[in-house]
Amino acid sequence: MASKKKEVTLQVAINNQEQWEEMMLTKGLLVVDVYQAWCGPCKTAVSLFRKIKNELGDDLLQFAVAEADSIDALEKYRGKCEPTFLFFAAGELVAVVRGANAPLLQKTILEQLAAEKKVLTQGSERKVIKDDAILEDEEEISPLPVQSEDDELVPAGKSYTVAIIKPDAVAHGKADEIIMKIQEAGFEILANEERAMTESEARDFYQHRAGEEKFEELIQFMSSGPCHVLIISKSGEDEDIIPSWREFIGPTDVEVAKKEKPESLRAQYGTEVLYNAVHGSSDREQASRELAFFFPNFKVLHQDINESHPRNPERTLALIRPETLRDRKDEILQSICDAGFSIAMQKEVMLTEQQVKEFYKEHVNQDYYPALLKQMTSGPVLALALVKDHAVNHWRDMLGPANIEKALNEAPHSLRAQFPPKESGINQLHGSSSPEEAETEINFFFAVEHTLATIKPDALEEHRDEILERIQDAGFTISQFKETNLSKEMAKEFYKEHKGKTFYDELVNYMCKGPCLMMVLSKENAVQEWRSLMGPTDPAEAQMSSPDSLRSVFAKSVLQNAVHGASNLNHAMEKIQFIFGDIDVDRTADGSFTKATSHSQDEDGTQAEDSTNYTTNADGEADTEKENN
Repeated sequence: MASKKKEVTLQVAINNQEQWEEMMLTKGLLVVDVYQAWCGPCKTAVSLFRKIKNELGDDLLQFAVAEADSIDALEKYRGKCEPTFLFFAAGELVAVVRGANAPLLQKTILEQLAAEKKVLTQGSERKVIKDDAILEDEEEISPLPVQSEDDELVPAGKSYTVAIIKPDAVAHGKADEIIMKIQEAGFEILANEERAMTESEARDFYQHRAGEEKFEELIQFMSSGPCHVLIISKSGEDEDIIPSWREFIGPTDVEVAKKEKPESLRAQYGTEVLYNAVHGSSDREQASRELAFFFPNFKVLHQDINESHPRNPERTLALIRPETLRDRKDEILQSICDAGFSIAMQKEVMLTEQQVKEFYKEHVNQDYYPALLKQMTSGPVLALALVKDHAVNHWRDMLGPANIEKALNEAPHSLRAQFPPKESGINQLHGSSSPEEAETEINFFFAVEHTLATIKPDALEEHRDEILERIQDAGFTISQFKETNLSKEMAKEFYKEHKGKTFYDELVNYMCKGPCLMMVLSKENAVQEWRSLMGPTDPAEAQMSSPDSLRSVFAKSVLQNAVHGASNLNHAMEKIQFIFGDIDVDRTADGSFTKATSHSQDEDGTQAEDSTNYTTNADGEADTEKENN
């Protein structure tokens, strides 16, 4: 990460307690930006301070920046997530402003400067304040006082998203203007870093778009100059901020944005799809990845006010075993949601004896293993990838002791005690024992899958770039793609499972009316993830149940519903082989599918290689099997 530069000409840098005490002797008004080491001073305020300083030209107004962690006097301000500006006169605190609220900052500076001049010239009484919330007992932490009833704070745990003001907007001097519009729209900027990405960093950041036709152009553009990377939240809202942020920035295609969302940022500042001024995370998972990329230490600020430990978002694997899954699935899922977990992925799977042996290989020699094996193969198991701060420990605490008798006696409120087995002596819930084990176990059940995706003719012509960006923003890798005009014979074969249905001929004719884009998408749980992103077949239903889905946004009718996807892994492999004939699919001796190495060439002439194992479950659908190598 690029190092942060302090504004030495405008703002004095206070680095230790001794310098702090010297600055408290400053005559006039001193405005101190108290910052945390993770993000540096609030850069969004610098242009405002410079403007005020230049306009007033007043020697009685001074600005400074001070890192809370290095100054004893600021101990109580450590670990706060919102920008904090302290106003001092003769070493006394006279005002506090929270958040990068430019209008409030300007108003407070002018009012306090005028008040201090009256003190110095007319002998008026200086109105000293106490930051009462900071002085309260640390066990009763409350929001810090603000200067305006309308100026709300962003509590710990608030939803956030990562945004980028791209090099084109920065180069045209629009960054400050865009930042002001973001604030005026009610968004709060928790962090703002100006940085220039290297080509290597840009490739890492956009690796999920490596299969895109204009990937190299994207990399060159994003590494061509400085950009602003922001962490954005919104006051007074607990729901996911991402949909409102994406609505605010507008469609990816600038022409579409100008037509449909003329007030959006992309409509106002973008010029084309690539040069569309701003970027925003598409979902919470992507926001988390992008946050870790640009601000790896940001998690220390999202601290639960009831805990002494910083936030640590993790994934853990949870299993609901067959006996309880049959009868009490909904109750357990509700308990998981009530505990604050997000379910990133889920899958019901019928395990074979070999798979159980592989998953529980460390338990094979234990006396209880035969009973465990019998239970795990007696019916479908529900595998869940759960996400939460310290997910592994939280989930294990909820589970309680592995021994049922011990759970009932010592932890009667634990899940294993609340959902005991009726037929077997095996507890009905599993949890990973460490973050490392969690990732291994998640990969076992949710290894990278491949599915076939199609952008249909009308949608390809009108919304190609927007749909591709949505696909890539959702974390899919486009492993292979091919734009093709289907012949009637190919279309009939492609949709052969619908032959005999009333809409079959109409569907075939529609798919032959123009080019469509065929893609192999790769991701954990790819088949289900792609189907979720597409939404229901009927766009009217999609708009009701999945308003952010592709079909809700881009479909015109049940027939012209924008996109197509395989229904299961068997179907996916069959269709991939049909469209990309150079991919061989062989069934191995144990009944699994092995996707052989593809020898097709990407546009740059390189070989695209991939290898994944699939195993068929009892209902004929395929589930991903962890490779035993």
